[in-house]
Amino acid sequence: QVQLVESGGGLVQAGESLRLSCAASGVRFSGNAMGWYRQAPGKQRELVATLTSGGTARYGESVEGRFTISGDNTKNTVYLQMNSLKPEDTAVYYCRVFRTMTPTYTYWGQGTQVTVSS
Repeated sequence: QVQLVESGGGLVQAGESLRLSCAASGVRFSGNAMGWYRQAPGKQRELVATLTSGGTARYGESVEGRFTISGDNTKNTVYLQMNSLKPEDTAVYYCRVFRTMTPTYTYWGQGTQVTVSS
């Protein structure tokens, strides 16, 4: 059974930093792509950052330059370092592990709340 467990969310003030973690069991990060997505109230889920198994990172336009995704295969954990947080970063953040080549699959975590006050 695959489980992705996010942690590290919380309430911070604008300009501060947070680091989210996503620990996986039942699936290895190695060889898969990993990602962070977020969903604010009344909005669709959007891409925050992804990291391929080869180490290529991609970021959403609104977080480029402020957020950094990284992975530790030895701990089977993916991180999202969030700096210079803004109130518009407030959302539930979800971790995803996925494979785009056959056989494809995707797994999601339960989400962690990030709230940034102005």
